[in-house]
Amino acid sequence: MKILKLTPFLLLFAVFASCTSVRVATDYDRKANFSNYTSFAFYKPGVDEAKISDLDKKRILRAIEANLQAKGMTKSEAPTLLVSIFTKERERVDVYNNNFGYGWGWNPWYYGGGFGNTVSRSTEGSLYIDLIDARTNELVWQGVGSSQLYTGSDIDRREEKIREIVSEILAEYPPGTMAKN
Repeated sequence: MKILKLTPFLLLFAVFASCTSVRVATDYDRKANFSNYTSFAFYKPGVDEAKISDLDKKRILRAIEANLQAKGMTKSEAPTLLVSIFTKERERVDVYNNNFGYGWGWNPWYYGGGFGNTVSRSTEGSLYIDLIDARTNELVWQGVGSSQLYTGSDIDRREEKIREIVSEILAEYPPGTMAKN
């Protein structure tokens, strides 16, 4: 009987635990010719403004560099694109109502009083990657990825999370390269 009482809670936990992927949104200038952008450099004033640790900045920049180079772009002193980053962080509070079978009567999951509510707190971060035309100094593409942040001390796990976020964002660059569902 105890297993039947816990089954809905475990299923609910499994569903919400699996929802930790990166959410990505992009926007771009429709008039930009993205085939003209073959090289890049980091826009130092923008990178310096990002409100994260210098170590995480380095991790993000390395991940961006690797992704852009995998797309055939080269890092250059005379780039066609400038890359800037911006970060936001917020606490996320989720309340799950676990009142399965609350009240008296028959319910296939539980008979009797409810379980109550579960509150989950996490830190959610957003990483903005801006691509700026180096000649005109105008924004031509922006991608933002939001995900739960890893705040522990495991450096490998932190780097993997950063690589995942950056890869998900840049998977949609240049526009039209991702298959739309």
